[in-house]
Amino acid sequence: MTTRSKSGIVLPRVNPTLLLTHTEPKTVKHALADPQWKVALQKEYTALKKNHTWSLVPLPPNRKAIGCKWVFRVKENPDGSVNRYKARLVAKGFHKLQGFDFTETFSPVVKLITTRLILTLAISYKWPIQQLDVNNAFLNGILEEEVYMQQPQGFEIGDSGLVCKLHKALYGLKQAPRQWFDRLKATLIQFGFQASKCDPSLFTYAKQKQVAYLLVYVDDIIITGNSSSLVTSLITKLDSVFSLKHLGQLDYFLGIEVKHLSNHTLLLTQSKYIRDLLSKTNMLECNSINTPMMSSCKLSKHGSDHFLDISLYRSVVGSLQYATITRPEIAYSVNKVCQFMSQPLESHWVAV
Repeated sequence: MTTRSKSGIVLPRVNPTLLLTHTEPKTVKHALADPQWKVALQKEYTALKKNHTWSLVPLPPNRKAIGCKWVFRVKENPDGSVNRYKARLVAKGFHKLQGFDFTETFSPVVKLITTRLILTLAISYKWPIQQLDVNNAFLNGILEEEVYMQQPQGFEIGDSGLVCKLHKALYGLKQAPRQWFDRLKATLIQFGFQASKCDPSLFTYAKQKQVAYLLVYVDDIIITGNSSSLVTSLITKLDSVFSLKHLGQLDYFLGIEVKHLSNHTLLLTQSKYIRDLLSKTNMLECNSINTPMMSSCKLSKHGSDHFLDISLYRSVVGSLQYATITRPEIAYSVNKVCQFMSQPLESHWVAV
């Protein structure tokens, strides 16, 4: 399906939402009616209770309980098949007041250039590269503030006047990422790691000629080192403190597929990420061309053919920026269309 621009150029009709292969429930009622999603809900709720995330108390006078909601996601493998059904309880942290409900919120994530550097070291010296995922990572952060939340829908217990007094950080709380990172950092330092001054999310371990590097991106962890036994030992230590999912050899990280080639090198691709982006813009069936942008293409910020969906323009261009991680040949063209984020025209969208 196509549309025609004012300039006469035929464009694919854009669907502003990503076309999902697997449907996700819109309400808790729908999720509870589906056996697979009901299991996902129960699993998440059990993890929250086991972690002593909250205790039920009457709401104190002059305090207001923030809301919460269930968020559903189908986690996919690189080939698009279903990995698992994920239900997550999220606090409505946008109702919180800075200085009263929270103070510091910033949490660093590893830079992609750091990831490239460590992977280069690992393949150069033929070190093992292991990937870890922390189950319910934010629940490991200890809350310093006093926060009250309504009971999760579908799992209400006792008197309707009871609310959850949070002891652990919960997804959606503004301070949750920082509290989790601080807890993880303190644990790694106890194990003998040091945080890099250049990248706070890179932790290094060096003792008795044994070296290990650990990269952290929220709850995704890559660990490598010159000793397989050291890497295994560190993973075991981490698992004793946090609930880990050991994903084995690195193969998929932040939307980047990692392929281990026979000549002991790594090939980084974003095939699924790019397919999803093409699906989002209804361009899966379009023909390819040899160059990212026509050499004769001249773009100007002046014009009357304003592109109506500015958020869509920014979203797609931002996605293209992320795709330059493995496709540097489009970097110049992406930079060109990035210059018109504030007020894109239809001609800019044609270029995108």
